Amino acid sequence: MGLRLLPATFTPAEAVAAGVPRHVVYGWRDVGAIVEISRGVYRKADAPDTAYLDLIAAAKRAPRAVVCLVSALAVHELTDEIPAAAQLALPNGVNVPHVTYPPVEFSRFDPATFDLGRQTFEAAPGEWVSVFAPERAVADAMRLRHRVGDQVALRALRVYLARRGARPGELAQLARQLGD
Repeated sequence: MGLRLLPATFTPAEAVAAGVPRHVVYGWRDVGAIVEISRGVYRKADAPDTAYLDLIAAAKRAPRAVVCLVSALAVHELTDEIPAAAQLALPNGVNVPHVTYPPVEFSRFDPATFDLGRQTFEAAPGEWVSVFAPERAVADAMRLRHRVGDQVALRALRVYLARRGARPGELAQLARQLGD
């Protein structure tokens, strides 16, 4: 029943499922063995540093969500922009959780196309978060230019197309599937 059995970032429900009573989790918090990074989301104090802590915390609060728009462009190094809030997508019809910290901006996407281009990335060693693939991130930025800005969308497209391994045909097909 030790902390070492839990992942670097976890919720009390995950701890209970692993056989750790809630009062033990709160005891770990009180002695500084874990840190609360969002309401009901804890991270081991000795966990490796990561630039994606906000995305990890937001993903724990909204496990069905996918990193999208400028946040996805940043993950794929297709923009220099740093969004003020973690941008996550949920399918239409799914309840949006109330997250006060970290700052999160939710978008609703069509359930029929929600999983197109969905993949995972390692936000910290052994910690995976859902994100839209580079092609989906660029297609979404182009179709939602009014939200991300024309310059951000066009720059992301130029950077993507200039990359070795770019797949413009896949990008065009994905854009058609999304209704562009």
